[in-house]
Amino acid sequence: MSDLSRRNVLSLGVALGLVGAASVAPAWGATQTGSAADPWWVWDDEIDRIMAGVLESGQVPAVNTAMRSWVDNNDPLPGGLPADLAGYLQRVNELPSWADPAKLRRAADFNRRKDTYLFMLYGLGSGIMSTVIPREAKSVYWSAGGADMRDRAAKTFTFGYDLSDLNAFEPDGQFVVTANKTRLVHAAVRHLLPRSAHWKSVADERIPISNGDILVTFHSLGTFVHRKLREWKVPMSAADEEAFLHMWQVAIHLLGVREEFIPKTWAAAHTQSAQVLTPILSPSHEGKELAEDLLGLTAQIDLGVTRGFLNEFVRYVLSDAIGDWLGLRRDYASAALIRTAWPAYIAFREGLIPVMPAGFYMFDQMVRALAMLFLDKGTSPTTTLITIPTGNRPGA
Repeated sequence: MSDLSRRNVLSLGVALGLVGAASVAPAWGATQTGSAADPWWVWDDEIDRIMAGVLESGQVPAVNTAMRSWVDNNDPLPGGLPADLAGYLQRVNELPSWADPAKLRRAADFNRRKDTYLFMLYGLGSGIMSTVIPREAKSVYWSAGGADMRDRAAKTFTFGYDLSDLNAFEPDGQFVVTANKTRLVHAAVRHLLPRSAHWKSVADERIPISNGDILVTFHSLGTFVHRKLREWKVPMSAADEEAFLHMWQVAIHLLGVREEFIPKTWAAAHTQSAQVLTPILSPSHEGKELAEDLLGLTAQIDLGVTRGFLNEFVRYVLSDAIGDWLGLRRDYASAALIRTAWPAYIAFREGLIPVMPAGFYMFDQMVRALAMLFLDKGTSPTTTLITIPTGNRPGA
């Protein structure tokens, strides 16, 4: 790494509040999980083997058709699934024994109370951050989903929407099923992407979506959001914060992350994030195209704001370093408005100031539009179908 690149990574880490003086991630054993195993070399062996068989035998279309009726957590497993897949899902389609229903219900209420900030942070924060996580950007771009980013974004948004729903983990909620469908998709991608010559020419891993990769994604979502809520001085009780972490612990368990790798506290999560996320952030050709696609989607509907405003909000949330990496054109008037109006918007919503600030309705309109933009391409308010792919990006 050149001195300039090293300084850029270090300054970005400081800007994101995720690192101190270290610019190189330490060995995994130092990440406060108590595990000496390496999550970068752990995948999801059982379902990977099953899904490889489903793909090789041409059963994916039948499985996708069967799973259309499988939506709510209490829905029976659909008929027509291969026996080994059905047996596997019967075992994993439930909450772990350590899941705390009271904490999950509190997390659901917390999501309801803070949904405005969560939509903005997940959408314009985490969503764009994913494009400067090189492994994730390259895997997304060269997989089937990368060719239709609106559909891909809809499915990704559904994961977060189902997780944040009031009934997410209840019998009539959908997140447990959504997580298991996502786990099947991950297994399929792990089988398909290594066959792509384009992906192999740019990838620095043999098989995508390891436990380490999923943890990086968690930190770009849950840990990042937690830090920003604190930074923005959004009121949160200790019980709220603990419940929000517990929700994410259950979520990544359902995605196949070993319990030994899952942070036990927010302090451990932030330490782990500084070690496994910040040092790997960098631009890529694939990431730049994905970011442009994602931000371009918002231009297709009336958010009540300009593209320059969106560019500046991304810079405000993530840093100018990431904005520069992605080539986001500056709009200094919007930047000045955001720096003053967004903190006032939060303060007014939280009852900390009595007077509605300028720009309040503009922010509210943008939040509502972002919340609905990706749900099943705007045609369904409740469900986006998650389907198993049969190939990679066309031409890949």
